[in-house]
Amino acid sequence: MRALISGISGFAGSHLAELLLREGYEVYGTIRCRSRMENIEHIKKDIHLIEADLRDSLSMNLAVAQSKPDYVFHLAAQSYVPMSWVAPSDTIETNVVGTINLFEAVRKLGMGTKVQFAGSSEEYGMVLPFECPIIEDNALKPLSTYGVSKVAGDRLSYQYVKSYGMRIIITRAFNHSGPRRGECFVTSNFAKQIAEIENGAEPIISVGNLNAHRDFTDVRDMVRAYLLAIQKCQYGVPYNICSGQSVSIRSVLAMLMSMSKTRITIEEDANRLRPSDVELLQGDCTQFKKATGWERSYTLDETLEDLLNYWRERCKK
Repeated sequence: MRALISGISGFAGSHLAELLLREGYEVYGTIRCRSRMENIEHIKKDIHLIEADLRDSLSMNLAVAQSKPDYVFHLAAQSYVPMSWVAPSDTIETNVVGTINLFEAVRKLGMGTKVQFAGSSEEYGMVLPFECPIIEDNALKPLSTYGVSKVAGDRLSYQYVKSYGMRIIITRAFNHSGPRRGECFVTSNFAKQIAEIENGAEPIISVGNLNAHRDFTDVRDMVRAYLLAIQKCQYGVPYNICSGQSVSIRSVLAMLMSMSKTRITIEEDANRLRPSDVELLQGDCTQFKKATGWERSYTLDETLEDLLNYWRERCKK
């Protein structure tokens, strides 16, 4: 079996590549000329890398034609929510036009390839407390251009299933974390700052909004869910993937700080506050569990500890 991962060098893409290799898949992945390769350096010899850009339809046609995949995992995106306010047009072009280019490439190949579209809990946006836990039928009210772009990709997936009979599975992943998480994301940013403080930096952590609540899953559980989704889920139907538990960003910071013996001061940084923020996300993935039998295998404590140790190792280097 052949699998193509768009964005293979990214956080989730690298973990998914490892999983697929362990499962015996022949793994292909798209990268760009400026892609950072450290996440896949240890498996580079075992995978096939194709230089392609989502925004360029010809390069996507060539990538799909070259790999001839049984499965496509569409993970590549502009995925940093604050950046979507700074560069909204780029976010839409990458995440929406890019998704169309990939879908069209798969459609033209005509192999009946299965595609997993990696949507996001940011699609739900303005969630009120009485709407939690969030089920797939909740209204989509995104509060960022990133969220809007993922709603568009989600609905394009449905349209391509209904219009062309394509085999597309829609997942809506809630927050996920773990080793290799980009340093701009909240859990990883906290962990990196703690590791730097342990290595002699000023003992102050800069933070943004600590009152938001999020639903965290370990990335290793998440990519296992993606594989189960493409194997077992219905086409054109959205599936939440989440822990089903909501924790405040403040409590996540406290958990990470408790793993260090260093005395640390917390300071709010106005530059880390967003124009609008999703205050509460807590998902319900009953539908996904019934379809696949998936269960989490990592606790949040384990995820955060592995993330902190990842940054400790990097800071030593």
